[in-house]
Amino acid sequence: MRSLSLGIPKLLKKIRKDAKLTQEEIAYELNMTQSHVSKYEQGRKIVDLETFLHWAQITNCEAQVAIAMFGADVIMQASQLVSVVPAFITIHLQIFM
Repeated sequence: MRSLSLGIPKLLKKIRKDAKLTQEEIAYELNMTQSHVSKYEQGRKIVDLETFLHWAQITNCEAQVAIAMFGADVIMQASQLVSVVPAFITIHLQIFM
């Protein structure tokens, strides 16, 4: 699995820009200064998990962040499981009724 530490600053900047937010706007939503946002995006400060996930939520980029964190293969497998598990549970419940 590739290292996330090198790609997180670029990812943060990309998803902020994709959401059409300025550094000042996302800083306000994250309750931090614009300077902190700049440092995160430049890789001069390491973003903590809570801030990272809140950033993704604010920018509506949870899917992009999940793929970056876990890889496309894991996300695809998880998506398939989500669609299969309810059917599996329903079948087993019907057996006991």
